[in-house]
Amino acid sequence: MTELPRGQTGTELRRFGLPWFARVRPEVPARPVVWVTGAVRTPVQLELGTLLGLPGRRERIADLHCVTTWSSTGLRWGGVPFRAVHELLVARVRPHPACAWVVFAGLDGYRSCLSLADALAEDVLLADHLDGAPLTPDQGAPARLVAPAQYGYKSVRQVCAVEYRLKYDSGSAGLLAHRRGRVAREERSAVLPGRVWRPVWRALAPRVRRRYGE
Repeated sequence: MTELPRGQTGTELRRFGLPWFARVRPEVPARPVVWVTGAVRTPVQLELGTLLGLPGRRERIADLHCVTTWSSTGLRWGGVPFRAVHELLVARVRPHPACAWVVFAGLDGYRSCLSLADALAEDVLLADHLDGAPLTPDQGAPARLVAPAQYGYKSVRQVCAVEYRLKYDSGSAGLLAHRRGRVAREERSAVLPGRVWRPVWRALAPRVRRRYGE
């Protein structure tokens, strides 16, 4: 049995997120594309299939830990390491050498920022499969970011844009969100220790689940 991080409770994977995104259900395009912009010399639009077709596809078993204290464990993701995607993008768009952050955006408008170092970790995937089957829209189709070392608010569903940045962008989670969001360090927020937020997020989670179940 997987040992859960501090403050987490196991449950099944379900569609979940910020309450104001609950009713945003974008249609997945027949030929999805990814815009690559920001502090780059040559912004480009690439077909998602080009990125998912890169060499080095792999499966990785990883947990997803939500900052609101629930976890889904033993998920078998399939996709391309973001590190490989980044190598292709660097050649195409030529980011500024001082870029230290990368913003991912989804079709629903949700945006999240990771340090470039975190995004290039070996276990970070641009995933299009879960447990051997293509992702459903609720799971993040056509492709989602999977960053197991970070809380789930960093793992954007339905990725449609990548933006290289010189400075941190708080994204949709806002100024309270921790810049790194590392599960091992319980970085649940930019203010106050993670243990302080456990009862707060745990109390709010059922209300948010109801919103996503409507």
